[in-house]
Amino acid sequence: MITIEQADRLKKLPPYLFAELDRKKAEARSRGVDVIDLGVGDPDLPTPDNIINKLAEAAREPRYHRYPTYTGMNEFRKAVSRWYKRRAGVELEPIPEIVSLIGSKEGIAHIPLAFINPGDVVLVPSPAYPVYAIATMFAGGIPYEMPLLKENSFLPDLGLIPSDVLGKAKMMFLNYPNNPTAAPATQEFFRTVVDFAEKHNIMICHDFAYSEMTFDSYVPPSFLETPGAMDVGIEFHSLSKTYNMTGWRIGWAAGSAKIIDGLGRIKSNIDSGIFEAIQVAGIEALEGDQQCLADMRDIYTERRDILVGGLRKLGINVEPPKATFYVWFEVPSGYGSASFAALLLEKSGIVATPGNGFGSPGEGYVRMALTVSKERLAEAVDRIAKAGF
Repeated sequence: MITIEQADRLKKLPPYLFAELDRKKAEARSRGVDVIDLGVGDPDLPTPDNIINKLAEAAREPRYHRYPTYTGMNEFRKAVSRWYKRRAGVELEPIPEIVSLIGSKEGIAHIPLAFINPGDVVLVPSPAYPVYAIATMFAGGIPYEMPLLKENSFLPDLGLIPSDVLGKAKMMFLNYPNNPTAAPATQEFFRTVVDFAEKHNIMICHDFAYSEMTFDSYVPPSFLETPGAMDVGIEFHSLSKTYNMTGWRIGWAAGSAKIIDGLGRIKSNIDSGIFEAIQVAGIEALEGDQQCLADMRDIYTERRDILVGGLRKLGINVEPPKATFYVWFEVPSGYGSASFAALLLEKSGIVATPGNGFGSPGEGYVRMALTVSKERLAEAVDRIAKAGF
């Protein structure tokens, strides 16, 4: 028998936040608890029928069963280019400024491998989607946390980054509308980011996954519509949240041709691209009937208002989000993030994500996802009230 020892890079990783949530949910369910899961942001709404029908049609085509191209079908990348033109007024060349991804998470996880050497610094927001820091560590880089604080509208204060850190920094991750805080970003902020990137020679990687999941007629700006953005960065996007396609694993990165080329070279050595029938369905998602987006926004607006209104009646301080399907709020006085989330599960059978699981600046907050029916959200509020929080 041989000795099996994990690599140092794995030993350094904390438990993946959502895997730990899955474990706690399973434990509660094994005790017979009727769990209301507001933890992970996985849409419960079905993928629209026109997209499913297009997949079924394309899957019967033998030509789509062979190896796909590494960078994505030209037709899919052209559809992405047209989407950017309609959505943000941004002109993109399908080749070389767009690359398809097996979900945006895959691209986010791989981009540091293309540009980060051991010891290089990557500026990552905190609290944040854990993959930004984890991907940096896998590449041998050093994540430097940029705190997202309420007093700064959950935007990083770039002026607080020390000069010695800036001297080693090569990349910055951003994500707006933001997960987990649901905060929006302004065009003025993005202009500041472009100037900062040019001054310090730092490439920007913006995660735009929640761009269409919005409330009250809010339209989030794309980073790429900022003057100069195409010279300093790229934007990641996905069909997962917009069209309820999390399991399909299809997305893209767009922007600077030089950065896209580096990511594409990594991908060509690691994966074999996206099943082309799924890319055909992705074209239908981007260019077919868009009534599904209005319907989705109406459903999530009703859910948001039930949860936010219910929590406010209980005396919990919570602001209604302008985008994403997350509600981010400060825990009641006397609790920490983890203790409040644990008591929610223990007393109410509700899974919420502790804010500090996304990074230490998230301490004192929890995140709830609007990914259950309005009836279950109303029941969640009722359970919290009965628990006496």
